[in-house]
Amino acid sequence: QVQLVESGGDVVQPGGSLGLSCAASGRIQRINTMAWYRQAPGKERELVTSITPGGTTNYADSVKGRFTISRDNAKNTVSLRMNTLKPEDTAAYYCYMNVLTNDGFWRNYWGQGTQVTVSS
Repeated sequence: QVQLVESGGDVVQPGGSLGLSCAASGRIQRINTMAWYRQAPGKERELVTSITPGGTTNYADSVKGRFTISRDNAKNTVSLRMNTLKPEDTAAYYCYMNVLTNDGFWRNYWGQGTQVTVSS
């Protein structure tokens, strides 16, 4: 099995910055897409950003120019740098990875969630 462990959630003032990290461990052969999702109170979970093994990225319009996703294929980690944070960025953030495990099957895995609160 595979586990994704997130860290970095915090309370930050508007305009501030914050970094999130997610590390995968377990019976891993390869990891395809990595991504970050978020879910705000009363709203559905939404895709924030994703990155392919080769480094191709996609960003939601609401975070373009402010957030940066990166990955370290050797360490099986994905990170999210969030700059110029706004109150509407407040949400629980979840990392996602599509993982090929030792049994030869691709499966989807999720982190436990980490809370980001942007408030003055």
